[in-house]
Amino acid sequence: MNTLGIGGSTAEAELAAIKPMAHLAKPIEKEEFGNRLKKAGKLMKEKGIKAVYLHAGTNLYYFTGMKWNPSERMVGALLFPDGELCFIAPAFEKGTVLDFMLIEGEVHCWEEHESPYELFIELLKKYGVEGGEVALDEATPFFVSNGIAQLAGAYKLTDAKRVTAGCRMQKSKAEIAIMQTAMDITMEVQKAAARIMRPGISSAEVVDFINEAHIRYGATAGSYFCIVLFGVDSSFPHGVKKPKNLEENEIVLVDTGCMLHDYISDITRTYVYGEISDLQRKIWNLEKTTQMAAFEAARLGDPCAAVDIASRKVLEANGLGPDYKLPGLPHRTGHGIGLDIHEWPYMVRNDQTLLSPGMCFSNEPMICVPDEFGIRLEDHIYMTENGPEWFTQPAHSIEDPFGLLLK
Repeated sequence: MNTLGIGGSTAEAELAAIKPMAHLAKPIEKEEFGNRLKKAGKLMKEKGIKAVYLHAGTNLYYFTGMKWNPSERMVGALLFPDGELCFIAPAFEKGTVLDFMLIEGEVHCWEEHESPYELFIELLKKYGVEGGEVALDEATPFFVSNGIAQLAGAYKLTDAKRVTAGCRMQKSKAEIAIMQTAMDITMEVQKAAARIMRPGISSAEVVDFINEAHIRYGATAGSYFCIVLFGVDSSFPHGVKKPKNLEENEIVLVDTGCMLHDYISDITRTYVYGEISDLQRKIWNLEKTTQMAAFEAARLGDPCAAVDIASRKVLEANGLGPDYKLPGLPHRTGHGIGLDIHEWPYMVRNDQTLLSPGMCFSNEPMICVPDEFGIRLEDHIYMTENGPEWFTQPAHSIEDPFGLLLK
């Protein structure tokens, strides 16, 4: 029996049929950035943190709304428990910093021959912090953290993850709404990509199609990433150097996502082009069973580790593994997602973070069979007050992965 929804169309026809969806999502409003700063300040007071340094990149954007890519120069912001905010930047960038600024704060500058780390210490004192715990953004480059450490003196430098992750892990309704639209777009792109499959098609051709499809749906930067693997190549979770072209009766693995208002989608579908073998069916069905066991293990108040443990119990009960051994699951069951494609929390054995409302993460307990193929079904979960909910419904069956017979 051939797989439903696979093949039979062309890239041109599929692209022509797309109607934009991105306009359905609204960007984060200024008020929400302010609320994030308030929550961060509350956490800082609870934990006795005197100041938090936010380096250029995701954390700076999350809390201040300022988009600034990290470079070899120190650019960032100091946040204090009362919500006061000040920025640090090279003097020649001050005008641009002011232009990009959403949440207002004084900009303190250093000239090219001066030390931004000395300025950092001076600012702590200026804002009344003479000593105590100063937390650095966990993504701060070593050259910055080391420069500060050389001058730290009475300051105790620590990891700001308790504040940054403490805020970012629990998404707001506005964040989840953006991610839902992004996931919906990528799900439609996955369906369209499945319809253009044919023997001989290259991985690159499918990747190009998926990128253009994301653009036409309104994700203007195209695919945030894209992995397309056929046959034995699919047994390597993140691909191979030279992907092969598709042949009859082979596994197809497509893992892709887009960015919408700075939030990311990430969905994997695996199916067969042509006749389904007994081994393909067996492993695909086991992958779906494992994914559902992980979903059911995502309970409020339980540790993230429980989700990973539940996956491995199913696999081991079916003769795979144990642990990370192959055939089996070679990596964690899932990862958090939001402004970064991989962020807290992580569905892995050593993550004892307790699941709480607003957490968003992938469920992708991939099964790799060496020298044969890999099966990865990846959907994302968001935790509600009543437990886990899917952003996208899991694949239906190996014969009908997109649930066409349900419509």
